[in-house]
Amino acid sequence: MTTNVGMEQLIPLVNKLQDAFTHLGVSLSLDLPQIAVVGSQSAGKSSVLENFVGKDFLPRGSGICTRRPLVLQLMNGNVEYAEFLHQKGRKYTDFDAVRKEIEDETDRVTGANKGISSVPINLRVHSPHVLNLTLVDLPGMTKVAVGDQPPDIEIQIRDMLMQFITKENCLILAVSPANTDLANSDALKIAKEVDPQGQRTIGVITKLDLMDDGTDAKDILENRLLPLRRGYIGVVNRSQRDIEGKKDIHAALQSERKFFLGHPSYRQMAERMGTPYLQKSLNQQLTNHIRDSLPGLRDKLQKQLNSFEKDVAEYKNFRPDDPARKTKAMLQMIQAFSNDFTNAIEGSGGDVVNTAELSGGARINRIFHERFPLELVKMELDEKELRREISYAIRNIHAIRVGLFTPDLAFEAICKKQIGRLKEPSLKCIDMVIGELGKVIQMLGEKMARYPRLREEIERIIGTHIHECEQQCKEQILILNAVQLAYMNTNHEDFIGFANASSDVEVSKAQRKSVSGVSLDRALCVENATLCNLCFFCLFLLVSREKRLA
Repeated sequence: MTTNVGMEQLIPLVNKLQDAFTHLGVSLSLDLPQIAVVGSQSAGKSSVLENFVGKDFLPRGSGICTRRPLVLQLMNGNVEYAEFLHQKGRKYTDFDAVRKEIEDETDRVTGANKGISSVPINLRVHSPHVLNLTLVDLPGMTKVAVGDQPPDIEIQIRDMLMQFITKENCLILAVSPANTDLANSDALKIAKEVDPQGQRTIGVITKLDLMDDGTDAKDILENRLLPLRRGYIGVVNRSQRDIEGKKDIHAALQSERKFFLGHPSYRQMAERMGTPYLQKSLNQQLTNHIRDSLPGLRDKLQKQLNSFEKDVAEYKNFRPDDPARKTKAMLQMIQAFSNDFTNAIEGSGGDVVNTAELSGGARINRIFHERFPLELVKMELDEKELRREISYAIRNIHAIRVGLFTPDLAFEAICKKQIGRLKEPSLKCIDMVIGELGKVIQMLGEKMARYPRLREEIERIIGTHIHECEQQCKEQILILNAVQLAYMNTNHEDFIGFANASSDVEVSKAQRKSVSGVSLDRALCVENATLCNLCFFCLFLLVSREKRLA
């Protein structure tokens, strides 16, 4: 087997970069060129990859067999062996042991309950029978959870696939079985979502030998039905009976060759079909893709190198006891605390959004728009008791005299008493808000648990400032309440007056319940007018009764 002359080192070079990032545990922000293999369960993905290597080495069975991304690096060489990145230096010549290690390494991360993980397994296979090629085998798409799998397994697998195939430098190897409706292929469907023009997608059609008599996939393979820029390649894998019977892969490749040469629909395109052609085509396409991506990749690498060198230069003369560095670190933590506090109150976003319960500014918002109006609504007035108080107030003001008109002083005395009741729920609203602010400060302080003295001082300073603001706010509430007590505005639009005094008092009660959602000062004004209306109505009823008795 031969590769592109002068370009055969491109794929190994990218492999080294990929291994370096994975081994160091560094976040791979570089979009390295690669080929991701996608398809539904039992589409034949594993068989295609095993045909490339010429060995049985991938897990098989019912349900999801591939539960972690497998980064398969094929390297052309004189000696045949395999090695894992997590077992550097250990060479496997028994490929049954390779399968066992893949299963064991998968279970170490995901457990034995058929769960999945996006942490990749890196496997490198050296063989004289392969071309330089790197493929990422991803879990097969499924719709039904089995065993102890989470019910959202379909969404988890889809999200994992999207992590790979959404990258612009990732070619998509979409594997679809020919014995199903290709128009509904899961692989082609998800590939089209991220690559609508078909620029990055390579179609692979498996199980051509299992199609119904009289049917074929010629229109698909000739790229007429669902066209892709990189076209389609058909392959014939071993059947389940062949796998269980340990049919040799090399013999299976010969059978595949005979199938295409002997089939009337595929005879004319036989040279562009089959596993060997697919491997050669993928090698050429990946090599060309890497070559085209090199300028941009080099620029990104250079920028990251410059950034790292700048960071290294800062720490070259680093002294842990440098006061300036300590001050800078402290100011950065204080600034971060300030930003987190602002985000928690104003809801401007963050890395983690609480989906379990309300927190921060959302709880304060609920106090203003739900709790405080509810406290106002709870201020039930006993009309019988109110009439008794009004009657006593009128008689006490008239004393030994018999009055002809209702005294204003009685009206004001009763109204002021009722308006004064608004102070308690208003002050309670402030206390609840202060309590929520304290919870936010305590929660954010957990991030400074490593620096207890700094945390304690920050919480003390902020707590003192909030306490000062609390006193000012309560003073303003008391002033606002005093303003409402100072003057009874009978010309207010909400005041009923004598003209509407005989209207049903339930209207006033309805007005009291409509306070929900208004600001604190507006709530006090509306409640003031409502209380005045009720007091005035009771006065009207008492005076009318006395006139009838006279």
